[in-house]
Amino acid sequence: MTGFALDGFDLNAFVAATLAEDLGPDGCDVTSEAVIPADAIFDGIMDARDPVTLAGLPIAVAFFRALDPDVEIEQLRQDGDQVAAGTDILRIRGRARAMLTAERSALNTVQHLSGIATMTRAYVDAIDGTGATLLDTRKTIPGLRRLEKYATRMGGATNHRMGLWDAAMIKDNHVAVAGSVEEAVRRAVEAGVERIIVEVDRIDQIEPALAAGATHLLLDNMDAAMLRQAVGLVDGRVPTEASGGVTLDTIRAKASTGVTYISVGRLTQSAPAADIGLDFAYA
Repeated sequence: MTGFALDGFDLNAFVAATLAEDLGPDGCDVTSEAVIPADAIFDGIMDARDPVTLAGLPIAVAFFRALDPDVEIEQLRQDGDQVAAGTDILRIRGRARAMLTAERSALNTVQHLSGIATMTRAYVDAIDGTGATLLDTRKTIPGLRRLEKYATRMGGATNHRMGLWDAAMIKDNHVAVAGSVEEAVRRAVEAGVERIIVEVDRIDQIEPALAAGATHLLLDNMDAAMLRQAVGLVDGRVPTEASGGVTLDTIRAKASTGVTYISVGRLTQSAPAADIGLDFAYA
């Protein structure tokens, strides 16, 4: 369909499943088939109605091509571009019924992913010059993690672990069941886990976690003063990550404490859809 490739993501299957959801058991767009002549051709322009950072355009292209392999498409902008309100980003010319049937699926995807990229860019810009790196989290819509984490990269963030398989993250409930931070980390080390991220919310948990073998400390719900103290105590022995209660109002102060990373769940959990539209006109 398109040259877009994303590790662990099947574009063709995603497009097919999304269209099937919209077309229902009969595979029919009753509106387009009822009111649009079979030979009608539509030209269309996709544009940004607000300033946005783009993500998902190649996927939109795949939706249109799935229903009209002969569609003419001119992609005017690229994923990761920051564009002003009123910017044209995609031009299409194809069979009208197919374009109108694919329209909502294409727009939903681009609006959602560009919304994530746009919010991410705002957070990245807010910590510019501090030396801290913005991370996303696993707070994603089920089934869309690969796409949503792709969108955060388009906004300038770095991906945290992709799932439960690529690093251990020992959080408060793990500690509660294991009995202590030291015991939880010890067990992860004995299991041969290489990346062991440990969540701590108190200063007195730092040394035990490091002594037991933590390779990364997640400093949870600490204010800037406490973060600075924690970073000083760690003294570069492992990367540090500020997490919890991070907003655009608080992120720069936390990033300025010397932490290696700041993770923000709202990037994928709460980003509003970008205002992107698709307007058609008869050729």
